[in-house]
Amino acid sequence: MKIHSLEVYIVDLPTIRPHHLAMHTIVTQTIVLACMRSEDGIEGWGEVATIGGASYFEESPEVIKLTIEKYISPLLIGKNPINFDALSHTIGIHVKGNYFAKALVEATMIDLVAKYKNVPSYELFGGQCHTSLPVAWTLASGDTVRDIEEAKHCLETKRHNIFKLKIGKGDPKKNVAHVIKIKEAIGGAGSVRVDVNQAWDEATSLYCIEALEDGGVDLIEQPLMSWNNEGMSRLSSRFKVPIMADESLGTIQEAYQIAKNRAADVFALKVPKAGGLTATKKVAAIAEASGIPMYGGTMIESSLGTAICAQLYSTIPEMKFGTELFGPLLFKDNITVNQIEYENFEIIIPNGPGFGMVVDKEKVKHYSRETVSSIN
Repeated sequence: MKIHSLEVYIVDLPTIRPHHLAMHTIVTQTIVLACMRSEDGIEGWGEVATIGGASYFEESPEVIKLTIEKYISPLLIGKNPINFDALSHTIGIHVKGNYFAKALVEATMIDLVAKYKNVPSYELFGGQCHTSLPVAWTLASGDTVRDIEEAKHCLETKRHNIFKLKIGKGDPKKNVAHVIKIKEAIGGAGSVRVDVNQAWDEATSLYCIEALEDGGVDLIEQPLMSWNNEGMSRLSSRFKVPIMADESLGTIQEAYQIAKNRAADVFALKVPKAGGLTATKKVAAIAEASGIPMYGGTMIESSLGTAICAQLYSTIPEMKFGTELFGPLLFKDNITVNQIEYENFEIIIPNGPGFGMVVDKEKVKHYSRETVSSIN
C-alpha cells in the first residue's frame, strides 16, 4: 500500500451557544480535516480543531493547511503509511514545530492503516483498556441560576456529572463566588472544576485557589501563563486541590520538565498539542512513570476529532480525571454520518475500522471555506 494523495479542508461549524474562554468566545468552531488516499482507493481521515484562529495556539487553520500542502505532503506521497511512526519521525526532521499539522497528518495515516487492516485504530496502540470514559461538560451561560439548572438537568438525564467552568475572563472574585454557588447547589452529586486559561497572576491565584479549595472545587486548570512552571510548582505544593497543566503541556519535552519540577498535579492530554497520537501516548507514559494522574482534554473537536482522541485515551489504563470530549454536543451539525454516543455520564468509545466514524462528504463540502470538487 502506498499513499497516493493528501488533501486538506478548513471547515467552520456553528455552535449551539457561545463558548467562552479567556482568550476567545466560540460561536463558530474551525476544524481542519485531511483525507489521505492510498493507490488502491482506501481513505483515511483526520481532524484537528483550533480555537480563535491563533489566539490559543501558534498554528492557525490557514497555517496548518499550508504547512501540510507545501512541506509535509511531498514527504509522504508514494510512501507506505503502515510505517506511520517512521514517517512521523521523518516529518519531524524536515518540519520543526507545527504540532497540529503533524497530528492531523499522523491521524490520517493511522485511520488509513487501521481501515486497511480492518481494525479499530486503538488496536494499533495496544488495544482498549476502556469501552467508555467519564466526560465533563462546560457550564458557560455566566448566569448562576441558569448554570445550576443546566447542571441539575445533566445529572437527572445521566449525561454529565463532571462540570467545568471557564473563569479566566472578568472579575476573578465574582467568578469564584459564581463557581462556589454552583458547587453548593450540586453538592456531592457532581464534580465541579475550573479552567483559568492562564488568566491569573500568582497573587490572584493564591487568593482564588484558597477560596475554591474551601468551596469544594475538585480541580484547578492552568491558572498561570504557560511559561511559568516555577509559579505552577509553588501553587501545586501549596494547595491540596490538584493543579492541572494544559497550555503549558504539549510535547514530550514539556511533559518531562513539568514532571521533573512537579509543576502540576495532573496532566491534560491533548493530541494535537503533543504532535499526534504516538507522541500523546509518550506523554501519558511520562505521567504514569511520574505518578501524575491524567485527564483526556479536548480542543472542542467535532465527532471525527473526538473519536480520534477517545480511541487513544481508551488505551491508557488510568484516566483518573476522566475526559472533556463533549465537542459533538456543542455543534448544531456535524461532519460524520454516524454520531458519538453518550450515556450514563460517559462517552462510548467508537468501534469499527479506523476511528469508527464515516465522514459525510456533503457536509464537508457544505461547511468548507473553499469550493470543494475533489471529494467523491
